[in-house]
Amino acid sequence: MSDLSFISSRGKRAYHTVVRPDFELYFEASKNIYHAVDNPHGTFPLNVADNNLNWPILRERLQHIAATKEIPEWVSGYTSGLGHETFRAALAEFLGNFLANRPLDPENIGVAAGATAVIELSAIILADKGDVAVFPAPAYPVYSRDIMNKAGVERYDLITHHDSAAIHRGPTLSIEHLEKAKQDIEHQGSNFKLLVVTNPDNPTGGLYTAEQLETIADWCIERKIHFIVNEIYGLVTINTTDPAIVDDYSDHHQFTSFLSLIHKKNSPYLHQWYALSKDLGISGMRVGMVYSLNQAFLTAFNNLNLPHMVSNHTQWLMENVLGDQEFMRNFLDAQHQALTKGYIIVVEILKKLAIPFVPSYGSLFIWADFSKYLVEETLAAEIEFWKTLYKNTGILLTPGIGFGHTKRGMFRIVYTCFDDEALLVAMKRIQHYLADLPTPSEIVAL
Repeated sequence: MSDLSFISSRGKRAYHTVVRPDFELYFEASKNIYHAVDNPHGTFPLNVADNNLNWPILRERLQHIAATKEIPEWVSGYTSGLGHETFRAALAEFLGNFLANRPLDPENIGVAAGATAVIELSAIILADKGDVAVFPAPAYPVYSRDIMNKAGVERYDLITHHDSAAIHRGPTLSIEHLEKAKQDIEHQGSNFKLLVVTNPDNPTGGLYTAEQLETIADWCIERKIHFIVNEIYGLVTINTTDPAIVDDYSDHHQFTSFLSLIHKKNSPYLHQWYALSKDLGISGMRVGMVYSLNQAFLTAFNNLNLPHMVSNHTQWLMENVLGDQEFMRNFLDAQHQALTKGYIIVVEILKKLAIPFVPSYGSLFIWADFSKYLVEETLAAEIEFWKTLYKNTGILLTPGIGFGHTKRGMFRIVYTCFDDEALLVAMKRIQHYLADLPTPSEIVAL
């Protein structure tokens, strides 16, 4: 063990704070990745939200830009803490055309090095240490670290359901849920300061409707609670009308961006988070942003963002990519088709195994219920099944721990890490392993 006497108390907390519980196995699995020819017995880490489906298309475009365009003078110098003006203009036009379906003002955008930086800065600026941020459960586990590590904001998991069948038509967050959470938080002597929803949802792939968002926004504005909608998966939606999955849905509503509602309400309490990491599949390039009409917030963001700024070269590259409307339209069309195909591969195997799952409208995930394979509905049994599945198949899923949900045995499957052929191999491995694995109820019956 390292000698911790040489670091601060903050350093000690960081030393003992694991970012997420599945990272150790993820990095182990990443050293032995499956390849049909070179490593046919390799592993499939399907637990981290990487979108690799159309990286070759984007990589070719980036290489072409770098080889044919002259780098402008501003790239080598300092720029605004909110992002360079030409990049923010390109980002505003891209989001206006493809996400919001309305014009957006680049002056309302702040850019930082990835969604994590944007979330952390937002928590620091909008809430005080000890204040509470509410997340409808299940929710992305690392939100806890993003809002706590530096801002000191507490996470509250708002339970709206237990069984996943309750959310087959989408998230069930209601005003009654919010009122109950507010009462609970205030009873504990704390302050309900932030409400964060992810749309499309991580991990369920559900969509909030425009009516839901407006109702929730009105409630938050009246109570002076900052309402933030994370639309990091806004352009990775699937075709729910595809014949292979059409019967899984009772309706086929589409994604509606929060950006139009922000302008409609014109409130300092409404904000949107976005990043290029999932829709474009470039997590490693670290490009995140916030959109807000709250100018005090954006000024503070500018003043605090120096350690989190996106490299000017990256901004320049992405300005050229986003500014090519025809390329982006073709890229996103290809993305939509690839996402749908990968999603179908996974759910067809789940159906054969009679594993319940939430029909997804978007994101990179499928939220599936493996609880019938647990020896008991406990966290220990969930972790044991997760590790045993990985040991026997090489398939690493995201365990339910950290999502803040009540039901054990729920796992997240990321279906965008491998191409269709490899993904099918992964799912066949799961099928073969689980088909021969008796459930605890079957063992008792014997």
